[in-house]
Amino acid sequence: MLMKKLKLFTLLITICLVCNSCFEDLDDNPTFSSNEVKDFIWKGMNAVYLYKVEKPDLADNRFSTNEAYTEYINGYNSPEALFEDLIYERETVDRFSVLVNDYIALEQQLAGTGKKNGLEFDFYYEPGSSTDVYAIIRLVLSNSPAEDLGLQRGQYIHAVDGVELTVSNLSELFNQDTYTLDFANYDDNGTPEVSDDNIVPNNTSVTISKVTYNENPIHKIEIINVNGINIGYLAYNGFTANYDNQLNNAFSEFQNNNIQQLVLDLRYNPGGAIKTASLLGSLITGQFSGDVFAKLNYNNDLQALNTTYNFVNNLNGNSINSLNLNKVYVITTSNSASASEMLINSLREYINVVHIGEQTTGKSQASITIYDSPDFSVNNVNINHSYAMQPLVAITVNANDGQVPPNGLTPDIEINEDPKNYGVLGDINEPLLNAAITDMQGIGRIANSADKSRKKSIPTKINLNPFEGGMYIEPEALKSFLIKD
Repeated sequence: MLMKKLKLFTLLITICLVCNSCFEDLDDNPTFSSNEVKDFIWKGMNAVYLYKVEKPDLADNRFSTNEAYTEYINGYNSPEALFEDLIYERETVDRFSVLVNDYIALEQQLAGTGKKNGLEFDFYYEPGSSTDVYAIIRLVLSNSPAEDLGLQRGQYIHAVDGVELTVSNLSELFNQDTYTLDFANYDDNGTPEVSDDNIVPNNTSVTISKVTYNENPIHKIEIINVNGINIGYLAYNGFTANYDNQLNNAFSEFQNNNIQQLVLDLRYNPGGAIKTASLLGSLITGQFSGDVFAKLNYNNDLQALNTTYNFVNNLNGNSINSLNLNKVYVITTSNSASASEMLINSLREYINVVHIGEQTTGKSQASITIYDSPDFSVNNVNINHSYAMQPLVAITVNANDGQVPPNGLTPDIEINEDPKNYGVLGDINEPLLNAAITDMQGIGRIANSADKSRKKSIPTKINLNPFEGGMYIEPEALKSFLIKD
């Protein structure tokens, strides 16, 4: 049967595309088979993938018969193998599209809900080793088992369940529902060099379990007075739409305290909902309501979906607590990605954004959840398996079509987190916040060149998970469309 031209109808919950498939379903047997999943993968990627034109195997005219298509997907020994072969330049361009075998867990992750113990970690190589690792607690989430146990940011872990940490066992050890953390001290040996440092076990440990947990991305709010200047500080860990009202309330607190400067801490924010990013940009400003905040562009087949996100002046019909600032300080690390980067990139077209910290991830693409159903939505999903995809489907640019560079955004004031001095988030002595306050006071900036020499005394961080949330498209941001023959 000759390839039919793909028709796409109606975006509903995630991307409700009715696909008059190029081929009949390959497997009428209700029993699960890997070909059933591979059929879903190819059709979904053919329908929505941002880089479709770069992958000849995704072309609408790639197969002339059902037999050729069947032979093609039979050539892959697993759904994962097919999915990876359809990704465009995995190491450099598309580092973020994912295939999962449990879409319930994916939905929970995107909503900030799931089994957690309230701990987030950074991982570093032990001095002189390329395999041995230690962990440092970077976040203790509020109202979590970790907070109940009194755990604190900056504590070191050398082992889990008595097993010394290595690059190869981190995932296995930390993905358990219950485990025992074995703590250590950092010994810098009295010198600034890393090479002679040691991670020394201190014979203390704690057992912790994961529970069903809803994470409020508004991690910390502080009002800091420095020499008569009221500074608002917000540690914000995810653009989670379920907490938009709480975000608006946080800015009400800033309004009520007449803050003159704002420090937005996005150092552990991997992204999230685009609409929430435009809300946050509007809360910081307020004087640009109706102007273009960001634009979202799809592949050539889906140009009817291209969307503009404007600065807003209300949330669900109620006025928002905008600060009308012309300057904002934003803190990032290499963990800051997607909507975090879009916020900086978009605001810079309108106000002065002083960027402090580390180079960001470099992810300007947005993804969406694709299910195995007739229209790729969660409606009438195939009950024979629980696979779903989160492929890149669009790319964001600012009002003047500027894009976040693939290697990320470079800070104006570059300063890396140092595991020997993580500090307390929101405390004026925490190094990255202190750099912002120093700049506000006009005392002088920490020069990038000076910090490059300082980096020699900072251990090497291990970057583990490039997805971890990403930037995704909200259901209400999508609209019905039809691509005609």
